[in-house]
Amino acid sequence: MFYQAQTIRILSLLVLLTLSASGLSGCSTWLTGGFRDPDVQLVKVDVIKARLLEQQFLLRFRVDNPNDVSLPIRGLAYTVYLNDVKLATGESDTWFTVPALGRETFEVPVRTNLWRHMKYIVKLLEKPNEVIRYRLEGEVKTGLMFGKSVHLARNGEIIPGNYIPE
Repeated sequence: MFYQAQTIRILSLLVLLTLSASGLSGCSTWLTGGFRDPDVQLVKVDVIKARLLEQQFLLRFRVDNPNDVSLPIRGLAYTVYLNDVKLATGESDTWFTVPALGRETFEVPVRTNLWRHMKYIVKLLEKPNEVIRYRLEGEVKTGLMFGKSVHLARNGEIIPGNYIPE
């Protein structure tokens, strides 16, 4: 009985070590210093619903993997600013894998409540031809067991008058 339990324990340990070794083989690029950060781009913002108390958007991102091993992605934490006013913050826990030297797109749903910023937004829209700055900050979580966080920062400008129908 004791011999059988010890044999099972040893076999379990061997299986665990084998799985860990095979799972870490793709991480050797990270450990040897050859890992290059993926390029994460915000490619599109879709308005899903725009109601008085709640707005829903869909942020579409593209991840380009410059490495010669596949790259597991475990999610994204993000914050969106409009002229340095925080509009939305959240986290996506979508898991996917970007192929070696490949690219993958993913979507992040965002919910906001602009009611508390209404005066500020109305003031911005009073001058529809003036530029409004936006900023997206985030952190992409990569890897399986021993991941690396890749920081993301994108800035841009929009002119509200370009989106207001005449």
